[in-house]
Formats: sequence, C-alpha cells, structure tokens
Amino acid sequence: MARRDGGPVPSHLVGTLRKCSRTACSRPAVTTLTYVYADSTAVLGPLATYAEPHCYDLCSEHSERLTVPRGWEVIRLAPDPESLRPSADDLEALANAVREAARPRDAAPEPPAELGRRGHLRVLRNPDNS
Repeated sequence: MARRDGGPVPSHLVGTLRKCSRTACSRPAVTTLTYVYADSTAVLGPLATYAEPHCYDLCSEHSERLTVPRGWEVIRLAPDPESLRPSADDLEALANAVREAARPRDAAPEPPAELGRRGHLRVLRNPDNS
C-alpha cells in the first residue's frame, strides 16, 4: 500500500478490516467523519476504535477532498503522535494479561453430592456438614 507521493502508509493509520464508506472505494479507512446536525458541523478525526452506525470511515483521499454544505463548518482533528504509540499502561495491561493467561488454573471444585431428586428439584448435601 502506498500514498499518492509513493511513500508507504504508516501502519498506525490503516485499519486492517475497515474500508472507506464512499461508494465504490475499497481503500482502507484512516479517518472517521461524524456530523453534528444541531451545530451544522462535520467533525473529521482519527479512525474511531469501532465502527458506529452514524459515522463514516473515510480513506485519506476522501478525507482530504471532504466538502460540506454552505454554512457548515468542518473541524479536522489531527491525531496526537504520542497517542498512537503504546503507552506504559497499555504495555503493563498486556503483560498482566499474558501473566494471567499463563497462570495455572486451580482444580475445579467437585460438585456437591446429590442425596435425592424429586422432579426437577435436587436435594444436595451441605458441604459444611461433611
């Protein structure tokens, strides 16, 4: 994948599965467009974490060429370069998840012994009186 100027597209800008919402465009989405109808404003920001029904994902070309109706305002939110890198909290959460997944599981407790049954009801032994 390459930009118009021939350089590679930074991987942090390209959604792996989400494509541009424009008809017949199959390029990867890099921004999300949201309309605030009450304020006659279109907000174009970094690609949202997940797709929402009333938002539009756009590729870089359609993001640059975006126009809005007369009287509307466009707010373009540039991503903070530092926010695109994994933070210390992200790395710590990942390390904790790996540790938790690797931790041996305790043996499952034995189910209580069944003393009797009446229809769909069961009589169980009290585990404290064993």
